[in-house]
Amino acid sequence: MKTTFAALLAPCVLVSSLFAGLSAAAQAQTMNDAVYQGLGAKSGISKIVADFLPIILADQRINAAFKDTDMERLGAMLAEQFCELSGGPCKYSGKEMKEAHQDMKVTNAQFFALAEDLQIAMEKNNIPSSVQNKLVAKLAPMQRPIVTK
Repeated sequence: MKTTFAALLAPCVLVSSLFAGLSAAAQAQTMNDAVYQGLGAKSGISKIVADFLPIILADQRINAAFKDTDMERLGAMLAEQFCELSGGPCKYSGKEMKEAHQDMKVTNAQFFALAEDLQIAMEKNNIPSSVQNKLVAKLAPMQRPIVTK
């Protein structure tokens, strides 16, 4: 049986294509979760949220809105949401933003105060400004369904 050069080359091309595809997929995943990694992955997000909640409760501009809030549940939902939005492996299991905030009469000033408090928590955790800005940019579209007043 005579083996041609093309027959020998075909498996090499197939393996090379497979590795190139895997490399591209890995590179795409790295780009998709760059914010997640920049936040410190799950443990980093947990630390940010742990620092964020007391900042909210101390903020006179918005703390009254959280007086009846289950802060432990809020922390869990925020961690899921930040994880998912940043490209991490989590899935947010909470309510849609419009439904969750419909009766809260949230103002733009309160929305911006909360965003400012988040940035303070990220600063406290030494998150680079570029990563902070990317997360805030992913959260910004939530303003419309959250702000009801």
